[in-house]
Amino acid sequence: MKKLVIAYSGGLDTSYCAVSLSKQEYEVHAVSVNTGGFSSEEIKKIEHNAYTMGVATYKNINAVADYYNKVIKYLIFGNVLKNNTYPLSVSAERIVQAIKIVNYAKSIGANYIAHGSTGAGNDQVRFDMIFQTIAPEIEVITPIRDLQLSRQEEIEYLKNNGIDLSWEKTKYSVNKGLWGTSVGGEETLTSEHPLPEHAYPSQVTKTTSEQIKLSFVKGELMAINDNEKTPVQNIEQLNEIASKFGIGRDIHVGDTIVGIKGRVGFEAAAALITIKAHHLLEKHTLTKWQLQHKEYLASFYGMHLHEGQYLDPVMRDMEAFFTNSQAKVTGDVFVTLKPYHFTLDGIDSPHDLMNAKFGSYGELNKGWTAEDAKGFIKILGNQNKIYQQVNK
Repeated sequence: MKKLVIAYSGGLDTSYCAVSLSKQEYEVHAVSVNTGGFSSEEIKKIEHNAYTMGVATYKNINAVADYYNKVIKYLIFGNVLKNNTYPLSVSAERIVQAIKIVNYAKSIGANYIAHGSTGAGNDQVRFDMIFQTIAPEIEVITPIRDLQLSRQEEIEYLKNNGIDLSWEKTKYSVNKGLWGTSVGGEETLTSEHPLPEHAYPSQVTKTTSEQIKLSFVKGELMAINDNEKTPVQNIEQLNEIASKFGIGRDIHVGDTIVGIKGRVGFEAAAALITIKAHHLLEKHTLTKWQLQHKEYLASFYGMHLHEGQYLDPVMRDMEAFFTNSQAKVTGDVFVTLKPYHFTLDGIDSPHDLMNAKFGSYGELNKGWTAEDAKGFIKILGNQNKIYQQVNK
């Protein structure tokens, strides 16, 4: 038989692929990659359903630590928010999932990889590019995209093959991971409507404010309220704390890889708070030029990641720059959580460049004389003065 690995989520599309490919004499090995958001009960249910679809084996790969170390860490270092809004929750996940799936396929000697992407979204690009780059010898099979199947056609096929699970389409599609949860619904298909309150997975239960302290060491979140844990554990804890306030909700509008505009809701309390707190700490501890160059590099990094270019060596170059820039980004950030929003109160760091011994902005100068200031201003303005005089 022809050995095939399928990226299996347990949803309708991948279930159709698993059944139909098994019927075509492929030896189907299903694999799911956990990048956060899966409970042990959910994993067991996905495994049970996979075997119901006729797969030969099922494997769940826990990639949460790799997801943080290889991607999320650099999104924090770069303060990456796509279009100044979206923390790249789903697109970042897909890269890690694709790499894990293709490496698993190689490890078991599979000749084929299948996924359930349609021809209308970003994921088909991310999966195919990663698969083709790492294992060009493995053929990629995409039944939903190639056959342009409707949801109803998939359901009828499964029923005709004895698979009669509940495929009723939920009103809102939710994709949960370590770095955030995406929410899609009828409101995000058009431009004018917001998502209603009940569409978001976390509901507001906190109505009073609460201050927390986030401690960073070389740019990584190492403690919350002086309770030291791993960065992954701290992100999970921060999300649990802040989601009760309804923090981190927004709708992202952006350009898809396939050239159309896309709109998606998301809830990413931990991601947004971590990025904003980290950025505030950087404003105090990095130089003007470090901050300036980081800003445009972060924009490129986020765009390349979003468009599936993770394996290009330029990404490693930018990661090296980000890592080096974090040498002095150590200290505490004080954040006040409130219903639906948060405020950054201040920082405490041994590397704070807002140091009073050099002067207080607008108040007191200790580093230069009045004559020094006059000479500096005269020279600084010389170029513009010459231009205006010549061209008046």
